[in-house]
Amino acid sequence: RLDAMEREQGEAALRAAADERLRIAQELHDVVAHSLGVIAVQAGVGMHVIDTDPAEARRALEHISRTSRSSLGEIRRLLGLVRSGEPTVTYAPTPGFADLPRLALEVADAGLPVDLDVADNTGYLPPGVELAAYRIVQEALTNAHRATVRLDAHAGSLRVIVSDDGSGHNGRRRPGGHGLVGMRERVAVYGGSLDVGPAPEGGFRVDATIPYDEDPAP
Repeated sequence: RLDAMEREQGEAALRAAADERLRIAQELHDVVAHSLGVIAVQAGVGMHVIDTDPAEARRALEHISRTSRSSLGEIRRLLGLVRSGEPTVTYAPTPGFADLPRLALEVADAGLPVDLDVADNTGYLPPGVELAAYRIVQEALTNAHRATVRLDAHAGSLRVIVSDDGSGHNGRRRPGGHGLVGMRERVAVYGGSLDVGPAPEGGFRVDATIPYDEDPAP
């Protein structure tokens, strides 16, 4: 019976990880679809102003180059995630850093104060990295109380730290949920690292590092 229970637990963990990979693949699909839409719009702008405003046309081309390189990286990760079957396509807007203040406000309105600090050096990151960071913060805040959120980028790596004052259970799996599994899967997509546990100064801390290509090869 013990062996059977261990097998069932192992199978449940594998199913949870597979479900998270599929969900991440769905969201990455949306990121790529959005990026292609941006490329199409910028190409139209460039074509429209190329004779009258070469500088604006150049900016449009630079945006296309940057977005297309980022999209190629996301497509590679998407193909790496999808092993069988096709993900269900959804078209809900994918959140990013611009949505973090709203998330912090929603949590604060629920009576859980959040101190949010996003460094200036996170100005442009691949959309998939922004999405992964947002989801990690979102899940980490689920069971936090009086939390501090810090995001900082350096040398092709984004660091996300969410800590609370010890009143909550930051980042722990909720009953029936896969919060920690989701965090680990998102970090694994980018070959990053995740450290979740009690903080030395007390409380609980989620510390994620997400590498990204500063200038992805075509």
